Amino acid sequence: MSRDFYQLAVQMNDGTDYSFEQLKGKVVLIVNVASNCGYTPQYKELEYMYQKFKDQGFEVLGFPCNQFGHQEPGSNEEIGLFCKRNYGVSFSMFPKVYVNGPKQHPVFEFLQSQLSSDLGVKGVRWNFEKFLVDRNGKVIKRYNSLMRPIDIQYDIMESLQKL
Repeated sequence: MSRDFYQLAVQMNDGTDYSFEQLKGKVVLIVNVASNCGYTPQYKELEYMYQKFKDQGFEVLGFPCNQFGHQEPGSNEEIGLFCKRNYGVSFSMFPKVYVNGPKQHPVFEFLQSQLSSDLGVKGVRWNFEKFLVDRNGKVIKRYNSLMRPIDIQYDIMESLQKL
């Protein structure tokens, strides 16, 4: 497992690698997402926050996951189309991953190793759990699914102000 956020990479749908090295100096919100979840409307607020802060060095990374109630059954292409059509998502969306268990993606293995949930749980508990990473690649906050993106904008603004 990587001990450095910037050494992580994700393989995209087209087979190319998305290196986290390109995120150096940015504040990043990583979210495990699902299209058929009661929290799916959070896409709208995630996009709003992305648009509001992207010019200040803020990125949102969406990782679809079908591990919770099978609420993300579509293909990667279907998920991307759903997000654009219904919520205007323009932030980075990645191929479907496992956030827990033996097939856990290295990104979530790293995030969970850095910060437990509000109940002290390492594993992701449901869709739309969020991890805030500062400009130095340190995981500084973790939010449960109930926490709406709009409600964490103060934490994002505070992180963006720190250089």
